[in-house]
Amino acid sequence: MARIELNAIRKSFDTTDVLKGVDLAIEDGEFVSLVGPSGCGKSTLLRIIAGLEQQSTGEVRIGGRPVDGVRPSQRNLAMVFQSYALYPHLSVYDNIAVPLRMKRLSTLERMPVLGRLLPNRHRVEREIRGEVERVTDQLELSAFLKRKPGQLSGGQRQRVAVGRAIVRQPVAFLFDEPLSNLDAKLRVHMRAEIAQLHRRLGTTFVYVTHDQAEAMTMSGRIAVMIGGELVQVGRPAEVYDDPRDIRVAEFVGSPKINILPGHLRADGQVEMLGYPLGLAGSGLARPCRAGVRPERIELGAGAFCGAVVHVENMGAEAFVHLGVDGLATPVLARIGDVRQLPPLGSSARFGFAPDAVRLFDAAGKRIETRLTAAPQRAREVAVV
Repeated sequence: MARIELNAIRKSFDTTDVLKGVDLAIEDGEFVSLVGPSGCGKSTLLRIIAGLEQQSTGEVRIGGRPVDGVRPSQRNLAMVFQSYALYPHLSVYDNIAVPLRMKRLSTLERMPVLGRLLPNRHRVEREIRGEVERVTDQLELSAFLKRKPGQLSGGQRQRVAVGRAIVRQPVAFLFDEPLSNLDAKLRVHMRAEIAQLHRRLGTTFVYVTHDQAEAMTMSGRIAVMIGGELVQVGRPAEVYDDPRDIRVAEFVGSPKINILPGHLRADGQVEMLGYPLGLAGSGLARPCRAGVRPERIELGAGAFCGAVVHVENMGAEAFVHLGVDGLATPVLARIGDVRQLPPLGSSARFGFAPDAVRLFDAAGKRIETRLTAAPQRAREVAVV
């Protein structure tokens, strides 16, 4: 069993709280990504799981047993670092074989000259060769076994680092931003490889990244960390479509969600710039903020009108920036048909369906809403 449980994990450096009571359960065989902006504490949390860092308070359990105070080497976890951590003077074969030699050969048997004279050395080396070749076949590295890391591409070095982790047969893999040194095209390729590897192995994967695309495309669940707190945990589609905190809504999704000023009236109706949105919320009358994803903005019709201040044509899709009077930042719309883009500087009407709105209070917490009768047509909002 490789179920990993984190209970009330806190970590402080001097007077700075890096982790503020993190609770998380990762099931056996699950792929969970810890995602968040730089400095949110995700790498520190991963190092605490690995035993490379000691938490200030709280408990870590692996396979149902507490491992606080257990040395990293005894936790049977494999960690893949951002820097790959390969030995530059060793071949691909020897880099992958290192953990097996350290575990199965004595100090004398590992000695270059004397070790070859000991009978057990040859038997163990045959076993190691079989296991290394099995892993390198799986990772398509068999043709590079004699090469040094400096003779490999970035993607090949990454696969060697993964191979060295796999050959140990750990109960879980810990990845600390392993793709951040690769170019964009190779990152996409390696995302697919790591996801396929997880499906083949069926082992627990804990993956740290600041790149939401990595987290969204590979993981069974994502855990969004912001400011040392675990803000929301769920399936990627659930976190994207149903953010429970405005910080999650703004971090998850590219391009970024539109955050528009709103008002919750005393009768429960929600307005934006004086226009009723066809939604009702609960609680006292108060200001609120409405989040609308760019792909839910509909051009060509609607109660609002904006000036086209910028257009980003990406080929298969486009992003249209609309300046609206009363809004500090333009409204961003994602358009699927680039043949129907409005000209720069023109006026464009836009709107969105009521169910596209995610409402948040002044503290950034989600306000539950319900659809009401279709709103009456309201005045147009002036163009900037």
